[in-house]
Amino acid sequence: MPRTALGDVEQFVLIALLHLDGDSYSVPIMDEIRRRTGRQVAKAAVYIALRRLEEKGLVRSRMGDATPERGGRARRHFRLTPGGAKQLKQARDAFERMWAGAEDLVPRAPR
Repeated sequence: MPRTALGDVEQFVLIALLHLDGDSYSVPIMDEIRRRTGRQVAKAAVYIALRRLEEKGLVRSRMGDATPERGGRARRHFRLTPGGAKQLKQARDAFERMWAGAEDLVPRAPR
């Protein structure tokens, strides 16, 4: 059975795409995650997350134009799909339901 739940990095990637107008490539996605969370995510982790998200239909990719500064290589750009936005919202709603009422329990948690 395929895993449908979003992992942390997958959620970060989707949210970064939202902040990047829904379309970007790996380096700005990594920079956005680091800037907003303080968490350094490895490029490989972002690539793996993007591949999984594409397999799930939550992002689509296209090849950009080749550029001289990249030695004639093209970048793969990723775009959030409507299904990706829906899945992201569902993940956020699930976290909010789990946190409901738990805020006051944190100070009483075992130490």
